[in-house]
Amino acid sequence: MQILRTYLFLIPLVVLLLSEIVKMLVDQRRTGEWHAPLFRPGGMPSSHSAFVTSLLIVVGRKLGVESTEFAISFVFAAIVWYDAMSARRELGEQAAILNRLQQWKHLKERLGHSFIEVVAGIAFGAVVTMVGIWVSA
Repeated sequence: MQILRTYLFLIPLVVLLLSEIVKMLVDQRRTGEWHAPLFRPGGMPSSHSAFVTSLLIVVGRKLGVESTEFAISFVFAAIVWYDAMSARRELGEQAAILNRLQQWKHLKERLGHSFIEVVAGIAFGAVVTMVGIWVSA
């Protein structure tokens, strides 16, 4: 696949789209309902985690793990992973409490991810990225 070899950055975009599709399928399996939109917060696997993992692998593969760009990508990925598990998850828990206390506005409660959802996103992103790199070779 010449296009992937030339435009390696397309792999993280494919990872993002596939992880969102998998998230919809997992939600449908859990709830029995098929109405979850693409690109929504929360869910299994974490598409944010999958995307930044894929980006990290692509940058490492293209520029080397000793490059400045890889270091920047790693820090960016770590911030996204941390944010998904802590800050956004905490906001969701606070929204749930506020929703119980007040009646006038319903706040979104599903904002973050559990540790397992983030790890699943990292694994999904790594596997799909490696397949993408293998196909493009």
